[in-house]
Amino acid sequence: MLSSKQRAQLRGMASTIDTIVIVGKGGITQQVIAQMNDALKARELVKGKVLETSLLTAREACEALSEACKAEQVQCIGSKFVLYKRNDAEPKIELVRTKK
Repeated sequence: MLSSKQRAQLRGMASTIDTIVIVGKGGITQQVIAQMNDALKARELVKGKVLETSLLTAREACEALSEACKAEQVQCIGSKFVLYKRNDAEPKIELVRTKK
């Protein structure tokens, strides 16, 4: 579970990355899930977009993909959403530590 500081850090990082996963009118297919899983494994932080032709809202797509990929939802604004999943084998992003 991400803390608010970690989420803020990831939101800042996400503002500079390109959208690489696009959900169209086909919705969340196995192909989209596989693409998201591959992207999360390679980058850890992935920005997605829901096209206007899709029957899903960005929030619905974000929730469905985060559940399917076991990833954390970072943010969802307008038609775009950001997911994060730590790659335990070779982490790329160092999250800020939180006090317990």
